[in-house]
Amino acid sequence: MAVAIGARAKVPGEKMIGSETELFVCHQRGDEMEAYERLIGDAMIGDASLFARQDGVEATWRVVDPIVRTPTTVYEYEPGTWGPNESQGLIAPFGGWQSPKEHE
Repeated sequence: MAVAIGARAKVPGEKMIGSETELFVCHQRGDEMEAYERLIGDAMIGDASLFARQDGVEATWRVVDPIVRTPTTVYEYEPGTWGPNESQGLIAPFGGWQSPKEHE
């Protein structure tokens, strides 16, 4: 079995220039298939058993979407330090930062 899929991809750079490309999957080894080869083959015959179900995808997004939509403040800090001063408040209830050098 061989499957060829043609596509047009943007050429790297600032200009909007497309280039013809071909994605090719070829089955030549006994019964052993590569991962995408199996998925494409299953999609072609209508076997959805290896694909995510819609209800599962929607349940995942109900958890992930609020996290993705909530802006996170990014604090800069010097490399080699224990992190930004703002992190002290996050770890304070657990005893604060413990420097391994203090316990040598």
